[in-house]
Amino acid sequence: MAAALDALDRKILDALQQDASRSLEELARAVGASKTPVWNRIRKLKAAGVIRREVVVLDPDALGLEACFFVLIRTAEHDAGWLARFQQAILNRPEVLEAHRLAGDIDYILKVRVTNPRAYDDFYRALIKEVSIFNVTSTLSMEEMKNTTALPLPVVAEKTGPDRA
Repeated sequence: MAAALDALDRKILDALQQDASRSLEELARAVGASKTPVWNRIRKLKAAGVIRREVVVLDPDALGLEACFFVLIRTAEHDAGWLARFQQAILNRPEVLEAHRLAGDIDYILKVRVTNPRAYDDFYRALIKEVSIFNVTSTLSMEEMKNTTALPLPVVAEKTGPDRA
């Protein structure tokens, strides 16, 4: 169930998604509120699970991770044992930035970041040693046109008046 967010919550979350390293004073000024209410809102948003964690976003190119592959996987096995092995294999591989189970002809898609195609081949060979895969299609991203960690914040009609909870 989605958390009920008011306008101030959305401003705080938007500001944190842009730069969570700001001081509480800077954040409060940016959202047009005082520090104590902003701090209390942040604590409530964390307790509600809206804010999962705070991280630093690194530049992959600056680290030499210039190759981004999208890996489409089809499997002939759909049992719990295979899934557990596959999930463990991708959790153990730091190259895998994202993994999704899909509906449709493709079973899984992975986003993999490596230094170059040779490093991707090493990743691929290690993966197929751990789990059997029916078909793999790998696609190299030629240009990253958009990359964001910021989620769109839903706008919900707010209650007004004395019955507002």
